[in-house]
Amino acid sequence: MIRGIGASSGIAMGQAFVIPTWEWDFPEKMIDVTDLAYEFERLYDGIRSSKDELELIKQEIKEVVGQDQAYIFDAHLAILEDPIFMNEIQGIIELQYKAAEVAVKEVIDKFVGMFNMIDDEYMKERALDIKDVGNRLLKHLLGDTSSTVPPIDHPYILVAKELTPSQLAHLDPTKVLGLLTILGGTHSHVSIMARAMSVPYVLGLEGKLLRPIQNGDFLIIDGQEGTLYINPDKITIERYQARKKNWLEFKESLQEIADVAPVTVDNSYVNLHANINSVMEIDQVLRNGASGVGLFRTEYLYMDRDSLPGEDEQFEVYLHAAKQLKGRPIVIRTLDIGGDKKLDYMPLAKEDNPFLGYRAIRISLDRKDLFMTQLKAILRASHYGNVKIMYPMVTSLGEVRQAKALLEKAKAELSAQGVPYNAQIEVGLTIEVPAAALIADVLASEVNFMSIGTNDLVQYVLAVDRMNENIAHLYNPYHPAVIRLLKHVIDAGKSVGIPVGVCGEMAGDVRALPIWLGLGIEELSISVQTILQVKHRLLSSDAKKCKQLVNEILVCKTSDEIIELLAQTEQTESIVGGT
Repeated sequence: MIRGIGASSGIAMGQAFVIPTWEWDFPEKMIDVTDLAYEFERLYDGIRSSKDELELIKQEIKEVVGQDQAYIFDAHLAILEDPIFMNEIQGIIELQYKAAEVAVKEVIDKFVGMFNMIDDEYMKERALDIKDVGNRLLKHLLGDTSSTVPPIDHPYILVAKELTPSQLAHLDPTKVLGLLTILGGTHSHVSIMARAMSVPYVLGLEGKLLRPIQNGDFLIIDGQEGTLYINPDKITIERYQARKKNWLEFKESLQEIADVAPVTVDNSYVNLHANINSVMEIDQVLRNGASGVGLFRTEYLYMDRDSLPGEDEQFEVYLHAAKQLKGRPIVIRTLDIGGDKKLDYMPLAKEDNPFLGYRAIRISLDRKDLFMTQLKAILRASHYGNVKIMYPMVTSLGEVRQAKALLEKAKAELSAQGVPYNAQIEVGLTIEVPAAALIADVLASEVNFMSIGTNDLVQYVLAVDRMNENIAHLYNPYHPAVIRLLKHVIDAGKSVGIPVGVCGEMAGDVRALPIWLGLGIEELSISVQTILQVKHRLLSSDAKKCKQLVNEILVCKTSDEIIELLAQTEQTESIVGGT
């Protein structure tokens, strides 16, 4: 067994089909000054052909991953139209008298090298986009239409050093059982597409393989655990066949409880809200019986485009979401960029610690023009549905008051224009940093609700970067310090009578459900895919007994003790009801 990184959950079993690592290799071709016009025409023809291809791919891929994920190819089109990228190519042709393909390859290598040198996962993934676009353009310039054709007579697990969105888009989705790459990132465009297609994906295997994987090798990949088996023994195959069969049957049976109210056996009601990145996910939110949307990550409206979305554009998105939910609540989190989320058209200064730097509410309060545009769009949508506002990464009371003052200013501007909005719109904040958690009682008195962002809170409390492979094993949401801090925040909300919700991976971890019930949480905001799993356990849980369990957990000295208690609880009929 080889452990990589899980990027898209699910189990895949089948033969490997390996895409060979291929790099362009051709002699440096010089041209005569009299051929400049012809060389530029070749370049422009190549660009036109590449753009036509991308537009076609974009239309075809919509049928597989939906409109929302097809935006990936808008980013590729934008590269072909980027003046810096194109000026570099034209300059090499005109000033150095090099053939168009030579100039394109030089510029690709230059930009890919620059992006790869930046110690930032998002920027490294943009390097792959540039390489993808550049290779497409080179194919047209060289007249090379050759490609490695995958098998059409049987399904396969696709194996590559790295995979581009274009390569994935050209594959028959009915034949692709899973994806396996040596390189890549969990936030890459390929990872996003894999999750949208429900294709298991494991990556991050560099330096971990004893030999290269070959065509025909029998593989098992587990996208949830990030594990790979190469030509496993019969016992392992049978174990995973049983796991896959059980999982598929269980997953299918879950749909039967979609419309069942999320209530424990002792009548404690828990709102199960969904986290979404776009309105395209709302259909699935409703199908899975979510109580509403507890986190709408609006930064994805701003990403992979070449300019800021205006007020009207944002309003239309928020309006569509509010109307689709038909009265169910939707919590719209204001712009949360910085850290690992960058905007190509709004470059941020390089920071040694970007996750502790210029990001989220800090940018909004500094760039008030951006913030006001978004606040007015949200307010306008609030007239048509149960819309709420949430501020990310708050650390102080001053930030909350500044944000509230700007919200009042946005209201005043809309009133002056005669634009309707909900004057009593609810406002909340996320508890993601220890500073906010420790003054939760102070912050709670200023807002209508709070939401604990467990992903960031856990890594900040433990000083562990969960994306760092060397220390990822230290990222432990069941650390006693984390549990005690969670209780402190929840108690602070109760003391002033406002609801406290939880979002992040820990919120959707079925093992943690007794903790939330025991602490008195009445709202969980989780991924759309895990709502029914959490509800399944919730329906057989006893909140009173979970409160007794939490009292035991709070005196535990180690995370192992806490996890053991939770494991025992999961096996106890009185708490879990035979799940």
